Amino acid sequence: MDWIETVIIAIVEGLTEFLPVSSTGHMIITQNLLGVPQGDPFVHAFTFIIQFGAILSVVCLYWKRFFQFDNTPDPMAFTWWQKLKHKYHFYWLLFVGVLPAVVVGLVAKKCGLLDWLLDSVEVVAIMLVVGGIFMLYCDRIFNKGSEKNLLTEKRAFKIGLFQCISVIPGVSRSMATIVGGMAQGLTRQRAAEFSFFLAVPTMAGATFLDLLDLLKDDTSWATTHNITMLILGCVIAFIVALLAMKWFVAFLTKYGFKAFGIYRIIVGGIIIVLLLTGHSLAMVD
Repeated sequence: MDWIETVIIAIVEGLTEFLPVSSTGHMIITQNLLGVPQGDPFVHAFTFIIQFGAILSVVCLYWKRFFQFDNTPDPMAFTWWQKLKHKYHFYWLLFVGVLPAVVVGLVAKKCGLLDWLLDSVEVVAIMLVVGGIFMLYCDRIFNKGSEKNLLTEKRAFKIGLFQCISVIPGVSRSMATIVGGMAQGLTRQRAAEFSFFLAVPTMAGATFLDLLDLLKDDTSWATTHNITMLILGCVIAFIVALLAMKWFVAFLTKYGFKAFGIYRIIVGGIIIVLLLTGHSLAMVD
């Protein structure tokens, strides 16, 4: 990958990470359009690692939530464990929410399913269309959120189960978790914010595992050029995601998912037509 490809892919990641259009799917499509070789271990790792760069923008934007503890006494906390959960309630909810994705992600990675999915443009295209059709109607199905409905351990775990679906490129982790939150009675805004928060431990874990895989096998990838591209990609994804996140929350709260559903159907449909007619997405074969 050269620096132009890195910049383009990082911008795509930053713009789409928090939108319900699948950032991984868009990066796979972009890589194919740019002629980036698929199946390369470094390309796979790059796809996940720069997502973590984008996710760090959540910590920056919502830093008070991540670094402020609840020191008010809980009248229902009788044991040291209950008191600990109360003080670190925010982190406890993130831990509960990320557990399902940890299990599913490890199994998918162990059996090689994850790498296969990351190389499949066909899967991305199909899931973009399927997800887009669903999004045309999901506001009517799940738009019954109330400010009175607070995020509990049970709701956090169920949202985590929804997040597992996003192991399939093209589904969108953002869409799965936001819909999961709305299905639990949360408002769009509260569901979107928890989706952002949940992305931090999820992508941190995925990045750590990918780095381990890269380091324990062939380390010939660790050239000055590749490391520079990783750093550049993370920085650009971070900046672009920071700018895109606030806009997305305001747009989703006001208009819902329909516009994103239409966009997904159009993009996925175009790719399916191209593939069925024997065309390659790559600009350079």
